[in-house]
Amino acid sequence: MAAPKKGRGPAGGQSRPGRALAFILIAMVALTGGMFWSGHTTPRLGIDLAGGTSITLKAKAEPGQESAVNETNMNTAVGIIERRVNGLGVSEAEVQTQGRENIIVNIPKGTNEKQAREQVGTTAQLYFRPVITVAPAAPEAAPSANPSGTATPKPSASSSVGEKKSATPTASASTQGRALSEALKAPNATGTPTPTGSASETPKATGTPKPTPTPSADAATAALQQKFTTLNCLDPKQRTAAAAGTKPGDTIVACGKNAIGQWEKYLLGPAEVEGRDVDDAKAAIDQQSGQWIVDMAFTDAGSKKFQSITSKLSQQTEPQNQFAIVLDGEVVSAPRVQTTLSANAQISGSFNQQSAQDLGNILAYGALPLSFDTQSVDTVTAALGGEQLEAGLIAGAIGLALVILYLVIYYRGLSFIAILSLGVSALLTYVIMALLGPAIGFALNLPAVCGAIVAIGITADSFIVYFERIRDELREGRTLRPAVERAWPRARRTIMVSDFVSFLAAAVLFIVTVGKVQGFAFTLGLTTLLDIVVVFLFTKPLMTLLARTKFFGDGHPLSGLDPKRLGAKPPLRSARRTATAPGSAGTVEPKEA
Repeated sequence: MAAPKKGRGPAGGQSRPGRALAFILIAMVALTGGMFWSGHTTPRLGIDLAGGTSITLKAKAEPGQESAVNETNMNTAVGIIERRVNGLGVSEAEVQTQGRENIIVNIPKGTNEKQAREQVGTTAQLYFRPVITVAPAAPEAAPSANPSGTATPKPSASSSVGEKKSATPTASASTQGRALSEALKAPNATGTPTPTGSASETPKATGTPKPTPTPSADAATAALQQKFTTLNCLDPKQRTAAAAGTKPGDTIVACGKNAIGQWEKYLLGPAEVEGRDVDDAKAAIDQQSGQWIVDMAFTDAGSKKFQSITSKLSQQTEPQNQFAIVLDGEVVSAPRVQTTLSANAQISGSFNQQSAQDLGNILAYGALPLSFDTQSVDTVTAALGGEQLEAGLIAGAIGLALVILYLVIYYRGLSFIAILSLGVSALLTYVIMALLGPAIGFALNLPAVCGAIVAIGITADSFIVYFERIRDELREGRTLRPAVERAWPRARRTIMVSDFVSFLAAAVLFIVTVGKVQGFAFTLGLTTLLDIVVVFLFTKPLMTLLARTKFFGDGHPLSGLDPKRLGAKPPLRSARRTATAPGSAGTVEPKEA
């Protein structure tokens, strides 16, 4: 008689549930600890829940320049507007594009609406201004000066326009005013007196007229001197106030960061070149030094202006051989000029790829005829958002209660596993949302809450699929432990397909939509991924462990797995085989029933 083959175990094999449960418990503890360690124990709320102002801007271009409204320039505009809003002292403002031409600015409660509209609705202004003097950010931070009260020149490192690499020594607060007054009275790089106002001419011995400031010009000089001396660039409000109301022909004070990231304050002459005079600007790598640089190309008119200003600046000592690139009243770069430049220029210094690209985008954006019209300004009160959130939470609680009630009535003891799994999924969702707020700026808005509510049904559906597969195996006459393992491969495929379709829908919705709808899509996608994690690492291992208990294994009537209530067939038996008598020829055949 042929020896019988060794039988195979149940499909799917016996897993090791303890490892999976330990892994997910460790992950939960680590994420929860990280949440408390970061100090962000609640999810960041969107404007519809926290209240604030929502401004919709529409980009427009001058006739013949329609191509200027493109994705690259819109993204650059988003960065500029975000910096403007942050300059107001606003934290966690949201600035994002909507479609091809619109930008949505969501400003949380606490910002003056009128001031916000002025900051985000105006066209970005880019100017090249000659530097008159530079000082540390705060008045008390100024170091002692040299006897003349002027900045000490530094040797030029190259023959091209170079990024300033360190803070420029300047006069102390006691001598700064005297040096500043002399600088204001002296002609600037263009050869004209800096202070505005009328002047009478007093002839010298040679007959050459000499401008003499009038009392009004002296008052303007004194006011500008006082403004520069008392300006504290470490204060965001003072930085914003310094840039407000300036005109291209004015002598201004402004703030900016140097190459090592420290704030400095500048006294700047009237604008010599405008952003519109820049034809193109982009980041590149210098083939000789291997360092990141910014290449600029000017228009015909801009080339003449730039040649004139660089010719005069190159003959000055530092810091008056610098020109400041000023965007919206803030100095984004202040390179030195070593030689006369015209149609093309190169800014070099301590750039990395990101900083070079940022400066290139700023210069290129300033050259484009982009402006924005304010389409709408909506005010959302925290009370309205709170009422909507309360209604959403009530709806979610009702939905969750109905799901739990259904599970308890229909599945009895199995509902214990489902409720624990729902709890684990809810905990992971909450902790991850709280961590994503400071990490990527995720804000929980009303559509996102709706996505979390919808996820309750998706998660419950996965449990139901698995439980029904187990019950199908029990109806076939198998005991619980092999039924749990044999049901898993079939349930796993169904759950994976279902969650893949849900995640795909969320991903497509996130990509093709903007604004608040993206919050719904993001939450739906996140909870779908968490559903897979919970089912694989918690629900299935926990079911395997409970199948080994007497309550579930023996099919207690309250377990939800009672074979009699399920209409189970008699236990499956192996086909009996008979063999011929020893020594006789023949084959082994199954005995007919």
